[in-house]
Amino acid sequence: MEKSYIVKQISIFSENRPGRLAAIAGALRDAGINILAFSIAEADGFGVVRALVDRPEDAYRTLTDLGFRVSFTDVIGVKMRDEPGGLSDIASILGDAGINIEYAYAYSGKDAAVLILRVDQVEDAVRQILARGGELLKASLSR
Repeated sequence: MEKSYIVKQISIFSENRPGRLAAIAGALRDAGINILAFSIAEADGFGVVRALVDRPEDAYRTLTDLGFRVSFTDVIGVKMRDEPGGLSDIASILGDAGINIEYAYAYSGKDAAVLILRVDQVEDAVRQILARGGELLKASLSR
């Protein structure tokens, strides 16, 4: 059951210079792949674009064919209250269970905010959140 909540995130590694994000986004657009959420991090002249897309395998193929280095990471998407205390609730559940949040990014949707989490114990995190009444996104993100 826990595996049905584990979402496949793509991470794209690229030089941090003008036009690289446009090339990534344009390639996904041309392939008809929808970007649902993303973040960008920078380190030593390189950027890491982390993204949730509706067709991760196709995105992987599209971007590697263009020469980008791409990898998959298991993350979870937690629906949270879009009001003060929403993040605190989720962070407390995981912290109380001894689960470390390695990184996170969020977006606000029509019905709720969604927190995308990379944690060190993915299946344990899913179990803890569900046991405490939390709501998770299903692994299939296509619309």
